[in-house]
Amino acid sequence: MARIRSIAAGTQRVQAHPTEVDCFYNIIEDGEGTRLIHLSTFGSDYRQSKPKSSQSIQLDRDMAVQFIEVLLKAFPDILPAAKAALPSPGDKGDIAWPADESPIFQSLLRELGIKE
Repeated sequence: MARIRSIAAGTQRVQAHPTEVDCFYNIIEDGEGTRLIHLSTFGSDYRQSKPKSSQSIQLDRDMAVQFIEVLLKAFPDILPAAKAALPSPGDKGDIAWPADESPIFQSLLRELGIKE
């Protein structure tokens, strides 16, 4: 249960988990007004006790950008679904895109029609 400070490829030997859980998200702000996404997973269907949060992580904007890049590496075919989930092109709301985003993220923004 912590805020993610870095995302990097691992070298651990891992396997797919045999059980599935539900995940809920909240969009929150920390004490300084930084927007975070909070992800909480809840125990599997086979858990002995009542459902409760098993793990939680939080990502700020920079870590969310890195996570998007990882998702695109793992699932390059998700762009059409991601594009469909976006608000209409004229409705960019309060989104500000810094010029120093990574090349992968810049490409994603162009592909999704968010940025020229």
